[in-house]
Amino acid sequence: MSQSRPFSVADDLALALRLAKIADEITLNRFQALDLVIETKPDATPVTDADKAVERAIRELLAKERSDDLVVGEEFGGKELVEAQQNSEHYWVIDPIDGTKNFLRGIPVWATLIGLSNPANEIIAGVVSAPALSRTWYAGAGLGAHVQESGNQRTLHVSKVSQLSDAQLSYSDLIGWGERKRAFLALQEQVWRTRAFGDFWSHMLVAEGAVDIAVEPSLSLWDMAALEIIVKEAGGTFTNLDGVAGSHGGSLVTSNGILHDDLLKALRG
Repeated sequence: MSQSRPFSVADDLALALRLAKIADEITLNRFQALDLVIETKPDATPVTDADKAVERAIRELLAKERSDDLVVGEEFGGKELVEAQQNSEHYWVIDPIDGTKNFLRGIPVWATLIGLSNPANEIIAGVVSAPALSRTWYAGAGLGAHVQESGNQRTLHVSKVSQLSDAQLSYSDLIGWGERKRAFLALQEQVWRTRAFGDFWSHMLVAEGAVDIAVEPSLSLWDMAALEIIVKEAGGTFTNLDGVAGSHGGSLVTSNGILHDDLLKALRG
């Protein structure tokens, strides 16, 4: 972290948790609302008034609490990412509602994702808040990974499963796999059990040790930043499909670490 930055990782994580509570109030109020406003973005994905309201609220508080930091958000542009990297600044990465399609259909599997990156593009704090599931996952660099569930807190650790044949695999769907689709389908025949929990939840279950491996072929930075620090602080491994670590790789493979090399090899066919 920059020596001039007056905040500790614990300070930043505490702020991220405050931001998540603000987001939860907005999203729960709009979840299953009869007057929910739904629009279609240029990439043909949906966005609701709740997505926009959450990102605005987070940006407003960050402008007061972390005025020197930049914000990279899904709904209001990501040009700040280039600026942050060029000027060596900390930047927050926001996905106001990960799982918008679930949100607008009344399915409770959605969450607000809040991550903080240092100038070296290392995620140092992250919160994943899924209020309809009564769960908030969070982690800071060197502080461990934790989950609050219905008022109870516990520390997270990945599983110790060592063979793909004993592993539980989670994913989102079969879209976007391209030439890797055949290898991915073959992988499902090699593992013990497959479930499509989807989106953030797959990877949080890896951090919890309930799922051993999770994969998604196409994601953006805001889909991954908050997840990265939680999985890593729980002892897991976080790369793209080519084995490159971090949240900038365009795809995601998370595991308990033990299975990671075998998983990547299987996905290469």
